[in-house]
Amino acid sequence: MTPALDLLKKVRAEHRIHSYEHDPKAASYGLEAAEKLGLEPAQVFKTLLASTEKGELLVAVVPVVGTLDLKALATAAKAKKTEMADPAAAQRSTGYLLGGISPLGQKKRLRTFIDQSAEQFATIYVSAGRRGLEVELAPKALAEHTGAMFAPVGRG
Repeated sequence: MTPALDLLKKVRAEHRIHSYEHDPKAASYGLEAAEKLGLEPAQVFKTLLASTEKGELLVAVVPVVGTLDLKALATAAKAKKTEMADPAAAQRSTGYLLGGISPLGQKKRLRTFIDQSAEQFATIYVSAGRRGLEVELAPKALAEHTGAMFAPVGRG
């Protein structure tokens, strides 16, 4: 079990766990998950961390087929600018390893923004806290259990 799955179990959120054999040589963890689980890539989301000019860490959940729009994230967070967070800081703050960072069950709750494209799906897939482990849940459930807001932070 991971902290993400422990949280979902504790709050009794409806979810499904999907696992696959992770290939350490995979170029993209998110695209690997979509491919190995036979999923529509637009429905699989990656968890990225960015930092504001004041050093605040933010969580952005965007489709694996796109990228994070740092300007749009800054706008959503009411910050002057954002940049990708230092990988070591991201791991320390969340308690997860890169490639397995889940938006759920992080050590410290950070402001979280989910790309609004997630709202078009009944369920989406995000990391369950370990490479090779995904959790499927409703976008609204993800927002509820992370305190997230939906915003146009992804770029296709």
